[in-house]
Amino acid sequence: MKVRALVIIAVVALAPIALFAQRGRGAPPPASGQAGAGEDLTGYWVSLVTEDWRWRMMTPPKGDYPSIPLNPEGKRVADAWDPAKETADDRCKAYGAGNIMRVPERLHITWENENTLKVETDAGQQTRRFNFGARPAVASAAATDNGLQGVSVATWEYGGGRGPRAGGPIPPAGLKVVTTGMRPGWLQRNGVPYSANAVITEYFNRVAEPNGDAYLIVTTVVEDPQYLNTRYARSSHFKREPDGAKWRPSACE
Repeated sequence: MKVRALVIIAVVALAPIALFAQRGRGAPPPASGQAGAGEDLTGYWVSLVTEDWRWRMMTPPKGDYPSIPLNPEGKRVADAWDPAKETADDRCKAYGAGNIMRVPERLHITWENENTLKVETDAGQQTRRFNFGARPAVASAAATDNGLQGVSVATWEYGGGRGPRAGGPIPPAGLKVVTTGMRPGWLQRNGVPYSANAVITEYFNRVAEPNGDAYLIVTTVVEDPQYLNTRYARSSHFKREPDGAKWRPSACE
């Protein structure tokens, strides 16, 4: 009886573990960011500007920021923008991590190494690095200059946060990127600010069409109590190009 009782206890104790593994959550993590990629985001991509044309394709006039939840301090800073006094550094502020995916541009995405996904932009000639694995040291931009793109920590998120099921195919995975420690920048070309302490969370999802076309949807969420009343979210769309024939790097403008 004692042996039978021990067997029953062991089965009950192991049941949650077996269920956990069956759902794919007990599987060991992939060896690297590249090995764990559920979607291929590499290649050349071009912006599809199908919304917010006058804020993205042109420099809006001062005070034109109707959809951005600025607090009083954010409005004060935005309303103080003066294009006649812009410096070369000012012209690059709209190309920082908080707005770079909204700039009309082409992207070139490659794996720099197994745990670093590199995103280059032809507009403004910016380079972003999404770091997988061990979290890199993150310092406030006020203390350490991490540049306009800051420090980005990346993870793959499988279908609703659920891992691949045992014995089944790996479901589509979206890329989540959290960026901190960047220099202050602009959410729009007309001086709408975000601070060095902002937290920028992005979700990258690839969508394949039956005709072979591929699209990249990037959802960006900016949290910045210094200048915003609440989280500010927007999405940007890109279409995959066959090669880099139209790649034309240019400086901030």
